[in-house]
Amino acid sequence: MAMHSDQGNHRRHTHLRSALSRARERRRADGPAPTLTLGERLSDLVAEIVGSWRFILIQSALLLVWLIANVTLGQNAWDPYPFILLNLMLSFQAAYTAPIIMMSQNRQADIDRLRSIADYQVNIRAEAEISLLHEKIDLLREQQVAELISLLKNSLIRIEMLENLVQDLSKNSSNNTHSPSQ
Repeated sequence: MAMHSDQGNHRRHTHLRSALSRARERRRADGPAPTLTLGERLSDLVAEIVGSWRFILIQSALLLVWLIANVTLGQNAWDPYPFILLNLMLSFQAAYTAPIIMMSQNRQADIDRLRSIADYQVNIRAEAEISLLHEKIDLLREQQVAELISLLKNSLIRIEMLENLVQDLSKNSSNNTHSPSQ
């Protein structure tokens, strides 16, 4: 029975080692991260700039200056109320920045998906390692319990032998006291 258990453990250990070596080979084969294209770098840059407080504050200040200047100049303004030119410029800005930001977000989502897959694989390997450690600890515990049982059996045999010896000695001493002395 113990031999069958050892063979099962050996198969699991071999399987785990081969799975770990395959994972290492896959990581080596993937190589370094690919370089970004010009479009990807630009979309990341636009998303970084447009998605910052600095951009919001500067744009708000420019809009405020635009509005105050055009209201103050009245009929001589380059974009009088209802600020059609300003609306056109903001529409163009939204029309171009939204898809560029979406491209950056889609690329980041792909990166996040790959990271989550890698994290999942790491978790699976960690779970396998922990399972292997549990098996090793259980095996050690079984061996220790078997040793303790063996020691207890030996101790019980010795105790029984000592009890028998004590009984024999007490019988002999009682026989010696009842036998006639010289």
